[in-house]
Amino acid sequence: MITYLYWTGVFGLTAVVLFGVGVKAKKWNLGLIVSALILMIGWGAYTFHFQQIFVKRYGGVMTITVPDGQRHMGATWKDDNLWIENYDPKTNTCIFSEYSKGSVLEGKVIIKNCNPLMPRK
Repeated sequence: MITYLYWTGVFGLTAVVLFGVGVKAKKWNLGLIVSALILMIGWGAYTFHFQQIFVKRYGGVMTITVPDGQRHMGATWKDDNLWIENYDPKTNTCIFSEYSKGSVLEGKVIIKNCNPLMPRK
């Protein structure tokens, strides 16, 4: 819900600027440039700062796909970064992958000979 409100605000501000500068002031070039800047800044702020904050704190929406051949085991938050644990049965490894803000600095931990799905004796 918060994600939709954010994008409604960004598009609303873009429309107001485009209408105000382009239609009212008759300066279409300036209106288009400022509107494009608002959209780019809104996209950058969402991608590099707000997306995971919205998901973690306010119930936003985020989609992650498990790679082919792997099985999902768990997920946890560390600060504002999401860590996903998957198991690859072909290589018998557990893979912890970090999803950070903007996918800029993402860590990965690989545990070999993991066997998490083996039945206990």
